[in-house]
Formats: sequence, structure tokens, C-alpha cells
Amino acid sequence: MDGSHIEQVIGFIRLHSEWTGPIIFLVAFGESFAFLSLLVPGTAIMIAAGALVPEGIIPVAPLILGGIAGATLGDGISYWLGRRFGHVVPGMWPFSKRPELLRSGHEFFARHGGKSIFIGRFFGPVRAVVPLVAGMMDMPAHRFWLANIASALIWAPMLTLPGIFAVSAWKMIDQEEGWWPLLLFAGVMAALVVLWFGWTYRNGKR
Repeated sequence: MDGSHIEQVIGFIRLHSEWTGPIIFLVAFGESFAFLSLLVPGTAIMIAAGALVPEGIIPVAPLILGGIAGATLGDGISYWLGRRFGHVVPGMWPFSKRPELLRSGHEFFARHGGKSIFIGRFFGPVRAVVPLVAGMMDMPAHRFWLANIASALIWAPMLTLPGIFAVSAWKMIDQEEGWWPLLLFAGVMAALVVLWFGWTYRNGKR
């Protein structure tokens, strides 16, 4: 799915806000499901959809709830497939064509163990593969579902908030309320980026 398709999805949501929840559910599911993640630019769509909230075009609740539900189910089905059909997964698409995807998932799981489900949600290259690998490695179901749900509760709002904050700050500036909202937003985002890279580096060294 290229940029034009992303624009088409956002355009449809803009015209049919009542479909926000189901569409974002499918987008988040595709982003999280091991066999579709390469085809669905869920991150870009969810960030762009968040920018529609301050305009009053779509409500925030279906956007976030759809993202949480889709992400949880996508990881959940990947985990189940890994447990049930793990022995044939390496020969299935896309892993038959790109075996390095599955290899990186195994390395990530070996490095972080049970924490990999939570951590992996926020790492694009392994996001959808780690739950599949967790199933293949027979990770206990209760531990998987706890990390799966907890990470989805953070991941979905995290993707939608940048668009919401950016448009809200711009509207304040456009209404001559000063530059401080944009500066505040930029400062918060910069701090989050620094913290994120620091946390990523620390975990990558373990």
C-alpha cells in the first residue's frame, strides 16, 4: 500500500466518520498480524487519522478503541498460529521469501524473553513477528495475553496523539494565541524521542 492508498483511506474516514472504529480496527489488525504487516502501513494511517480529531471530523474514542482492539487481535492470532502451526511457518509467505524476518524475531525473543511481546510492539521491524515466534516457542498464554493487552493500550494512543497535538497546536497559533503551544508540543515530543532512543539503546545492549 503506497501513499495514494493511505490518502484514500484517510479520505474515506473523513467522509464517513461513522466507519472510523471498524477501519482503524482493520488497519491496526493488519499492522500487527504477522502475515499482513508488510502490506499495511498502519502507523502512517493512525497518525494521519489522529489529525482529524481536532477538526471535529472524527471522534477520538472509536479511533483509539479500534486501534487497541485490532492490535490485540492481530498479535493474538499470530501467537495462536505460531503455537498451532509453528512447524510449517518458515515455509509460508512472507517468511519463505524473507527468512530474515523470522530470524530477527527469534533473536529478539531470545534477548528479551517474555518482555519481548510488550517491547516488540514498539519496534516496527519485529512488531508483528515476535507474537508468532512467542507461539512457536510455547510462551505461556497468560503471560502473552497480559503483555499483548498492556502494550496495545499504550501503542494505539501513542500513534494517534501526535496528530491530535500537532493540529491542536497549529489551530491555537492560527487563532493568534501565540507560539507557546507549538513550542510546548515540540519540547514534549523531543523529550519523548530522547527517552525512547535512550531506552532502546539500553535494552539493545542487554
